[in-house]
Amino acid sequence: MVIRAPRIVVAAPASGCGKTTVATGLMAALAARGTAVSPHKVGPDYIDPGYHALATGRPGRNLDPWLTSEELVVPLFLHGAAGAEVSVVEGVMGLYDGAAEQGGFASTAHVAGLLDAPVVLVVDAAAAGRSVAATVHGFRTYDEGVRLGGVILNRIGSDGHERMCRDAVEELGVPVLGALRRREDVATPSRHLGLVPAAERSAEAVETVRRLGDLVASSCDLDAVLALARSAPALRAEPWEPGGQVSAGAPASARPRIAVAGGPAFTFGYAENEELLEAAGAEVVRFDPLRDERLPGGTRGVVIGGGFPEMYASELSENEPLRRALAAFSAGGGPVYAECAGLLYLGRELDGRPMCGVLDEVTATMAPRLTLGYRSAVAVSDSVVARTGERVRGHEFHRTVTDPRHGKTAAWQWTTAGPDGFVQGDCVASYLHLHWAGEPLFAERLVRAASRSGTGRGEGGGDA
Repeated sequence: MVIRAPRIVVAAPASGCGKTTVATGLMAALAARGTAVSPHKVGPDYIDPGYHALATGRPGRNLDPWLTSEELVVPLFLHGAAGAEVSVVEGVMGLYDGAAEQGGFASTAHVAGLLDAPVVLVVDAAAAGRSVAATVHGFRTYDEGVRLGGVILNRIGSDGHERMCRDAVEELGVPVLGALRRREDVATPSRHLGLVPAAERSAEAVETVRRLGDLVASSCDLDAVLALARSAPALRAEPWEPGGQVSAGAPASARPRIAVAGGPAFTFGYAENEELLEAAGAEVVRFDPLRDERLPGGTRGVVIGGGFPEMYASELSENEPLRRALAAFSAGGGPVYAECAGLLYLGRELDGRPMCGVLDEVTATMAPRLTLGYRSAVAVSDSVVARTGERVRGHEFHRTVTDPRHGKTAAWQWTTAGPDGFVQGDCVASYLHLHWAGEPLFAERLVRAASRSGTGRGEGGGDA
């Protein structure tokens, strides 16, 4: 299939140059003009896609050849871009920074090449003048396979500063598509794992995204950006479809209800994971562990993804009715899949505050350093999603530790460390984040387990 999908990749020489400001602002500015924008993010980031979703009204989607495979990057992109007039892809770290010890694999440049997309380089000019041109020249010539289509200058201090930088870059034959002045009122607050998720800030996040859109609209040539996006060649691929990845894991008449944790404490998750659950026959519903005192009625399976439970430990602990309901659900044989924050919530304690006690031997505390990176793992036991010996690729992203690190029955074995995670009956929990487009059978298995679960109308699942 040949599909025209106008697209650009927003990249930078390094982290901290303003990629998220520019990418989110471009999305918001184009959407405000009535353009249907498809938002994407290179790498395993969960937080930036939340702002992208606010800017565009569409799910923020990740493109990561490590987590899913090189072959799936274009199909997943086309899946997300369906019905959009333009796609904006925000890069990760510096343009050529990829998986550790893997060269440029999974870098922004790698994904831009797979997408055959022009790159817009965001250059922080706060402490430079004509020297920005040397930076642009280096990035343009480092890899001739990367098409540098334009530059957006960030943190410009004055009209004279802008003229100096523009002239220097344009002498290279590279168009300057915009120049953003230094603005503190559009800064997005951060904490120990990066930016504060959009879901935690609600009205404030919406206002921040609006300001980013206004800033970019007043500072960039949006028509030139669209023209660059439209210059991208057509892609020859079939869009990814969740229904083509899984078989029905339950009878069509059953549709087991799988409850997915959400709200401010649990904001990390990939849209495709839920789409695969639905394609496998589940009815996916949401619940908020900060607010809801019961699981949704008829719940037959539970998914608790990542987030910041350590920021809400008191509130999570105070919601004793839901903690008890989750413990009863799991004890009654209900399947539970948890990643990172979900692991902490299922333990006995988090920073001294009582949690659900599903994994009653587990206590969790904040750690002095961040654990972050891609992981190759092998399942060391059968679980509700995996079978012993199956290999997966995921990532870790946390600043907590658990004691113990793993249970008597562990979930995974890293290639660089010991066992990790916990398998207890039909509950599996670990620090490993997975993108199920790379492991679609996991969704199918979870739905099958949910269809067999007998707790749909009991104490754990609530009344239907």
